[in-house]
Amino acid sequence: MDLARTDIYLDGHWVTASAGQTLDVHSPTTEEVVGTVPAGTAADVDRAVAAARAAFDGWAATAPADRAARLDRLHAALSARADEIARTVALELGTPLKVATRVQAGLPLTVLRSYVDLAGHPPAAETVGNSLVIREPVGVVGAITPWNYPLHQVMAKLAPALAAGCTVVLKPSELTPLTAYLLFDAIDEAGFPPGVVNLVPGTGPVVGEAIAAHPDVDMVSFTGSTATGRRVAHLAADRIARVALELGGKSANVILDDADLATAVKVGVGNAFLNSGQTCTAWTRMLVHRDRYDEALALAAKAADGYRLGDPFDPATRLGPLVSAAQRDRVRDHVARGLADGGRLVAGGPDAPLPERGWFVAPTVIADVDPDSALAQEEVFGPVLAVIPVDDDEHAVAVANNSRYGLAGAVWSGDEERALAVARRMRTGAVDVNGAPFNPLAPFGGYKQSGLGRELGTYGLEEFLQTKAIQR
Repeated sequence: MDLARTDIYLDGHWVTASAGQTLDVHSPTTEEVVGTVPAGTAADVDRAVAAARAAFDGWAATAPADRAARLDRLHAALSARADEIARTVALELGTPLKVATRVQAGLPLTVLRSYVDLAGHPPAAETVGNSLVIREPVGVVGAITPWNYPLHQVMAKLAPALAAGCTVVLKPSELTPLTAYLLFDAIDEAGFPPGVVNLVPGTGPVVGEAIAAHPDVDMVSFTGSTATGRRVAHLAADRIARVALELGGKSANVILDDADLATAVKVGVGNAFLNSGQTCTAWTRMLVHRDRYDEALALAAKAADGYRLGDPFDPATRLGPLVSAAQRDRVRDHVARGLADGGRLVAGGPDAPLPERGWFVAPTVIADVDPDSALAQEEVFGPVLAVIPVDDDEHAVAVANNSRYGLAGAVWSGDEERALAVARRMRTGAVDVNGAPFNPLAPFGGYKQSGLGRELGTYGLEEFLQTKAIQR
């Protein structure tokens, strides 16, 4: 594993970045520098966008079957690197290796496979009266991705964009860029035409802003915080460029009085703590019927106590560190404020024991959280669960919808029709009923300040297509 990467990927080649500066990559477990990557510049973005623009016409005209074949080659090259990807994510993000193997490496391969299939079967032309309605690739795509799922979030943009016939300039997060380099090793091996896919690592204020504001970028696809998404949208709006935004969440896990409480709480805690709580879809608000509230708190505390913190390469570890010292401090501040606002500590908290090194936060459960308080309203992005009592289905829906976010959620009930009735009323982009599994072909995206547009499956493909009507 080469952890000192010195080049950026432009026009089908590894080339030297414009400036000689580098960015350090830290292990959040040991706090040590484990790698470096170039610090890209606006000049590098200009070069990458020029390469993508020059390659666009040829890639857009490539037969769908040939685009699918190239994506299939990428799938094979990435599959051969799956173990290395999982270990790299464990190193630079701290995800426990078992989870990194299944989710951080496995899920992107599933998503890519779905687009191998979709690339070969593009949307058919339609006849509407005297019009032929066709779909065409949007153009050059700037993809800006976060650190919490450093390959999946890239693949959810890259695969449909390439399948649609777009060319791409990618800026991965500066906190977890090493995984992107493994992806581009695979891209290079797969032999995409020069300029179709380009990599410029760097910081958001430099590389991210240069991509979002670039006059030759036709679409910006961004995943990250709502605040940064707002900035990206403003930069793109100045030139009327298309944007797709997958932003924050504060998802509600609604547990009705007739639910299988033990399962609902156990799965709910696991969802909230997945990837150390650094998941935009995490069910961070647990809404429990008042009649079963005390029982649920006891179950949640027991479940939280079972999450052992430690080295992600240790098979016994269930919860790794947070990605950075700054993120750890933000989460700790949220916990302190939640308790100051009247929350009751049930598990974890500021005095819980932690490993001597690493940016850890104990798995924390806070009860009696006011639905209007900061802990119930703001995205924490750490292993912190807020538990809120509700009186009935109507109250549960009102509390669930009391958020500026609307990305995901869950409902648990012994009566599926009752659960579906609640799910339909939740103002959110996805709802899981009774622990139903994640579907990588279903549309993924949010209501309200959780974003614009959808990813995954045919819905994700459509984001990268324009619609044209030809009258005849």
